Amino acid sequence: MMALNHPAIVNLVSKLRQIQFPIHSGCAGVCLISPECTGILQCPISAIETRQHRRPTCVKGNAPMNRRWRPVVFLCALVVSNTVMAAELSHTQIEDTWQDSSQKATNILSATDLAHARLWGLSETEWRRYKQLMQGIRGSISPATISPIEVLGIHARDDAERQRYAEVWARAMYEDAGRILAFQHAYDAATKRLYPNVSLIDISRLPGKTEVNNTFQPGDRLLFFARLDCPACDLLLNKLLKRIFEVSGIDIYLTDVDKGDDRAVRDWASNHQIDPDWVHSRRITLNHDGGALDKLTQGQGDVPSVLRRRGEDISRLLVSEL
Repeated sequence: MMALNHPAIVNLVSKLRQIQFPIHSGCAGVCLISPECTGILQCPISAIETRQHRRPTCVKGNAPMNRRWRPVVFLCALVVSNTVMAAELSHTQIEDTWQDSSQKATNILSATDLAHARLWGLSETEWRRYKQLMQGIRGSISPATISPIEVLGIHARDDAERQRYAEVWARAMYEDAGRILAFQHAYDAATKRLYPNVSLIDISRLPGKTEVNNTFQPGDRLLFFARLDCPACDLLLNKLLKRIFEVSGIDIYLTDVDKGDDRAVRDWASNHQIDPDWVHSRRITLNHDGGALDKLTQGQGDVPSVLRRRGEDISRLLVSEL
């Protein structure tokens, strides 16, 4: 049943109320039910609006005219009710049919999909799930070459399913590796047969042997010039200390310490964790600069600087060589 407050019924009521039915001039309303217009009666229009309608006293001579209009009112209401219900039912059926058709179209695999599923050894259900997963995060972040087996394995719903896809993928990779090696062997044999006197690699174009890095030799002595408060000096010192056993020793010169201020030199050595044994064995010496850097570099030396003494020769080393 259609609700009495349905928009179509309410609209019909509004129009019927505008019809000027013949009534006695002394009647304030229209009654379509009884020739007796006195008292509280249930009028069809009032019933539709679900309320009681009190009629004033009406002249009895007009009652036959009211009875003549009553079938018309009910017939109109019945026609509108059936029309609206039929329209709603038709609309619902169309929506259901569209949803069913859409779902069936989604579930139907194309001939190409079926062929790909067979190549990968997957069922139609598995292939549908693979395509669905590729519509989400997997298709957004994974490379286009990811295989359906990997997708299904990554999104496995339980351990057993994950293990099954892992084994399928392991067998596929093992078999593919065998095919690749077999082809490589065939290629090598074909090359030897077709081009027996041609070398695949032109040895003459290969770069020569790289010279051995001989920045340090066991007899070398390093001269390191630094300041007390110098982060760059500290970094360079750490590099030198790591290679201290590649040379005979390191002579450290502090350029900003007054001559005779041995305490400042000792404090600096302690703060930089200079091993006292190295100092006692003269593997490391601590010195005041006293202008040594300017003399050795003709005034071109910057702090920090590293000089290498090899025999009678003294040369400056770049940081990149250390």
